[in-house]
Amino acid sequence: MPGVNARELNEGWTFTQVNGGEGAQIGEWLPVQSFPTTVHVELLNHKKIPDPFIGLKEWDVQWVGEGDWAFKTTFAVTEGETEADNVDLVFDGLDTFAVVELNRHKILETDNQFVAHRVPVKEHVKVGENDLVLTFASAFRKGREIEEQHEKLNLWNGDSSRLHVRKAQYNYGWDWGPVLMTVGPWKPIRLETYSLRISDVDIRPRVNEKLGTDVDVSFELSRSTEFVAAVHIMDPDGKMVIGQSNMVIKGNRAEAHFKLSAGVLELWYPVGYGKQPIYNVEIKIMDKDGHLLDSKTQKFSFRRVHVVQEELEGQEGRSFLFEVNNIRIFCGGSNWIPADSFLTRLTPEKYQQWLQLLVDGNQNMIRVWGGGIYEADAFYDICDELGIMVWQDFMFGCGQYPAYDSFTKSVEVEAEQNVKRLRHHPSIVIFAGNNEDYQVAESLKLELDYSDEKSDFRKTNFPARYIYERLLPSVVERLCDIYYHRSSPYSGFGKETTDKQYGDLHQWNVWHGSQEPWHKWDVLAGRFVSEFGMEGYPNIRTVDYWLGGDESERYPQSRTMCNHNKADGFERRLELYLMENFKHAFDIESYVYYTQIMQAETLAAAYRLWRRNWKGRGKEYTAGALVWQINDCWPVTSWAIVDYFLRPKPAYFAIKRELRPCTVGATRTERKTTPDPRSAATFTIETVLAVWGTNSAREPRRATLEVTAFDLHSDWTERFTREAVLAPNAATELWDGALPGVPVRTSLSEVPRTVVVSARLLDSDGSVLARTSNWPEPYKYIKFPTPAEVGLRVAVAPDGASVTLSANRPVKGLVLDVAGADAVWSDQALDLVPGDPQVVAVQGLAGRAVQARYLGDGSA
Repeated sequence: MPGVNARELNEGWTFTQVNGGEGAQIGEWLPVQSFPTTVHVELLNHKKIPDPFIGLKEWDVQWVGEGDWAFKTTFAVTEGETEADNVDLVFDGLDTFAVVELNRHKILETDNQFVAHRVPVKEHVKVGENDLVLTFASAFRKGREIEEQHEKLNLWNGDSSRLHVRKAQYNYGWDWGPVLMTVGPWKPIRLETYSLRISDVDIRPRVNEKLGTDVDVSFELSRSTEFVAAVHIMDPDGKMVIGQSNMVIKGNRAEAHFKLSAGVLELWYPVGYGKQPIYNVEIKIMDKDGHLLDSKTQKFSFRRVHVVQEELEGQEGRSFLFEVNNIRIFCGGSNWIPADSFLTRLTPEKYQQWLQLLVDGNQNMIRVWGGGIYEADAFYDICDELGIMVWQDFMFGCGQYPAYDSFTKSVEVEAEQNVKRLRHHPSIVIFAGNNEDYQVAESLKLELDYSDEKSDFRKTNFPARYIYERLLPSVVERLCDIYYHRSSPYSGFGKETTDKQYGDLHQWNVWHGSQEPWHKWDVLAGRFVSEFGMEGYPNIRTVDYWLGGDESERYPQSRTMCNHNKADGFERRLELYLMENFKHAFDIESYVYYTQIMQAETLAAAYRLWRRNWKGRGKEYTAGALVWQINDCWPVTSWAIVDYFLRPKPAYFAIKRELRPCTVGATRTERKTTPDPRSAATFTIETVLAVWGTNSAREPRRATLEVTAFDLHSDWTERFTREAVLAPNAATELWDGALPGVPVRTSLSEVPRTVVVSARLLDSDGSVLARTSNWPEPYKYIKFPTPAEVGLRVAVAPDGASVTLSANRPVKGLVLDVAGADAVWSDQALDLVPGDPQVVAVQGLAGRAVQARYLGDGSA
C-alpha cells in the first residue's frame, strides 16, 4: 500500500520496578492494563498502592517517583514490513529519562517529556517476534544528579532540581497540587513503514485588513525525489475551494500559493462573535506515473489576529488587547492547569466536558499555563471547534532556569516540535515564553536591565533570558505567524512586570502580596489581568471523597483537610478574608459554603469592575481577565472554580453572569466632605450609587434601566427607571447619584440603613436582559431578617427540571443542593429581591427536596 502504514504498539505490555522497592518485586512483571500509561496508574490498577488522592496517602507513594521502572512488549513484524524502504519506531512522548532497546540494541535515549522521537529501525527489526524494552530512570533522582553537576537555582514551588529537568513541573508539587512524579510511556508508540512520507506541513493563511486571504502551503518529504504533487483547500463541507494539481517537483520540499478575495471563504471567530468553520488542506504525492506515494490532510482556519498595544486616551500606558478579524474582544476566561496528576486518564471526552463548561460559562479564552504540558491535540481541536481563544505558554514556570548548552539544545527541539504541532490551530492566538520567571528574577534582584535588547544573557545570573528573548522568539518567528510574548506577566517598554499600565499583569495582591480587600479590584486593574484569584472549598462530596470515610477528620482544621490545601498560609488567608467580610460558622458544611460564597463574591467583583474598564476604542483600559484557575488536577481546596470531578463551584456561576453578552453593574461609595479643614469632627458622608451596563455586541443596544432600593427590614422600596443606550462592544455609564433611602450622615456612630439595590436592564418586551444587586459591605455588619421574614420560596416545576425562586426580603448568596448524589444546576450563588423571581434549571433532582443556604439563614 502507498503512503505510511502505521500501527500502534499498545498490546502485550508488562512493567516492573528495576531496582526493587515496595510495589513490585524484582523480576515481577505485571501486565499493563491500559496503554499509553504511567507507573502510578498501573500500580493503582493492580491495587499495589493506595489512592494518593485520599487522606494522606500521597506521602505513601513517594517511592514510586524515586524508583527506576521498565516496560516491555513483544510485537510481530511481517516480511512485507521488513522489506519496506523505511521502518521507524515513533515515540510520541516518554516521561522522562528513558533508554529504549529493540532486540537488545539500544536505539534511543531520552531526557525530555515534551519531545517526540522517530527512530529508523530497519536494521534491527526481524520477521516474527521483536522485543521492545523501555527503561526509565527516576526523574527526581536524575534531576538532583544534574543539579549537582551544574548549580542549585531559585524558584517558587517544588524541588529546585525540577529547573534542570524537561518534565511537567507541576509533578514536583505546586500550591494546588500534590507531589506525584510520574514515569512511563505517556503517549502512543507506533511502528511505521513507508517508501516516502510527508514529514511536515506548514499552512500560513494570512488574512489582510479587508479580510481577503493569501494562503501559503509548504510541505517537506522524508527524502529528495522527483514527484508530482496536488494541493487542495477544502471547505467545511468537503468541497474544494481552490487547488493546484500536477505540480512537478524535484527535491524534498514544495510550496503552493493561493489568493482568495474577501467573501469567498468563512472566517473563524471566537465564541459569541461568529462561526468556527474548519477547513482542510489535502496534499497528495505521486510518482511520475500517477501512483500515490503518500497523502496528508491538515485542518486549519482563516482568521486575522493582532495583539494591539496602542497609546490610550485619558490614561498613561498602552493597551494590551486581542483583535480578531478587525474586532477588538474583551477576553473573559480562565487559566488551565493539567486536569489530572495522571495525564493518561484524560480522554477526549473529558477535555470536551471541561472546555464545554468554559463556553457554557460565557468564557472565550483559556491560558495553558507554563508549569504543565503542551496539551493533547484533542484539547486544541475542541478549542478550535468551540471558538475558545488559547493563550499558550511555553513550559517554564516560577523559576530561575539554566541555559547551559545541553539544556538549551533540548529546549530548542521541544519548541520546534510543539510550535509545528500547534501552529495550524486557529484557537491559538499567542505564545508566551514562561510563567512568572521575570517576576522571580525581579524578586531576587537578578541582573535584569529591561532596556538591554542585544545581550546574549547566558553569562548573567538570569541566563534564561537567552531562552525567552533569543531562542523561543526565533523559533516562533521562523515556524509560524503567531504572536510571541516574552512571559506572563510581561510589561515590555522597559517596565517591570508589576506595572499596571503595560502588558499583562498577574494581580495577586488579593490573597498573596499585600492581601488587599477584593473591593479594590478597580484600583488593582491592569491592561490585561492574566492571573488573579480567590480560594474556595470544593463541593462537599469532593471533600468527603478525599476524607475516605474518616469522620474524625471531617472539620476544617484537620490534618487531612490541610493536606488537601497546598497553598502556604492558606489558614490565615482564608480566615482573613472570611473574618473581614462574613459572620461565619466552622462546621464543615458551613465552612464549605462560606468560602465558596467568598470566592464567588470576590471573582464576580473582579470581572464586573474590569469589564467596566472596557470603554470602547482607544479606551480599552482593561482588555482581559483570566481567573486562576478553572480546574484542578486532584481533589483539593484551591483557587479552581470547578473541582477535579467537574463540579462547578458557585464562583463559576457568578463569573458566568458577569460575562453574559449584556450585563449591568453597580457600586456604592461613600463621599466624605469636611467643610472646615481644621476640624475632624464636622463632616458629611453621602452614599453614592454608580450604575453601568456592558454590551459585547457590535451594535448599540436600547434598554430600560430599572433601579429599585429595598430596606432589608421593612416593606419600604423606592424605584426609578430611565431609558439607556448601551454602546457597542463597550461599557456605558448609566447613572450616578445618591443612594436612595440612605440619608447623609454627620457622625460615624450613625449606622446607615441596610438598603439593598437591584439594578436591571429590561428589553422592549419587559424581559430581563441583565440584573445585579448591590449590598452594603462588609456583610458581617448586616443584621439579617429571620428566615420567616425572608420567606424564601423554592417552587419545583411539575417536570422536576427547574425551580422558581422568590422571597419577601432580599436574599444574598443563595446556593441550592440536594441530599445524596449531586444535581446539575444552571445557576448558583444567586441574589434575590422581592418581585423578581428567578428560574434555575436543574438535572437529576429525581423528586428530592431542594436545600437552600444563604447569608443570614441562621447557620452562623
